[in-house]
Amino acid sequence: MAEKINQQADGYTRSDEESATSQSKELKRKKRIKLAIYIAIFAVFQIIVITVFGAVIMRAKSPKLRLSNSNIEFQSLNTSGSPSPSFDINFTTQVRVKNPNFGPYKFDNTTAVATYGGTTVGQFTIPKSKAGFKSTKKIDVSVNLSSSQLTNTADLGRELTTTGTLTLRTTATMNGKVELMWIMKKKKSANMNCTVIIDVNEKKLRSLECN
Repeated sequence: MAEKINQQADGYTRSDEESATSQSKELKRKKRIKLAIYIAIFAVFQIIVITVFGAVIMRAKSPKLRLSNSNIEFQSLNTSGSPSPSFDINFTTQVRVKNPNFGPYKFDNTTAVATYGGTTVGQFTIPKSKAGFKSTKKIDVSVNLSSSQLTNTADLGRELTTTGTLTLRTTATMNGKVELMWIMKKKKSANMNCTVIIDVNEKKLRSLECN
């Protein structure tokens, strides 16, 4: 009788041990699954962060080069009624270098050219400088605009008398480097293409458009 009781007790003990071992294995399996899920979530998160970092922060964009806050002062003006139509104007303006990047944009000396009908009537230098992180660098400049280089003033005379305006174009190409995270430097250029329309009757700036 005692042997049967001992055998039953041993059976229960083995059963309990097997049950405990099974539960332990199941807990370990669940822990491994949870760990794998956490690792997968972390990996996906890292991929998203790296993708956003590369696409938004580490991608260098081209700065914008524009003119703004311009003023004019006529030194002389002859319309088509004179033997030779001409103009001589002091042009004061503000150059704006807008940097959209997550890092400074350092640019070299840049020459801007003002033209009338494709002929240069003035030019000025934008000195080398730096546009900071997500900011706009403003530089005041002045230039004398003169028709003395025009070989044919017939078109000038027609515009001055017909429309009462003087249309000039200002262009420039600025070269520089964007510094990203203080470790990467990427070359980027900024282009200026502005149209300046002057009202010769009122002797003032009518419009300034840049694209």
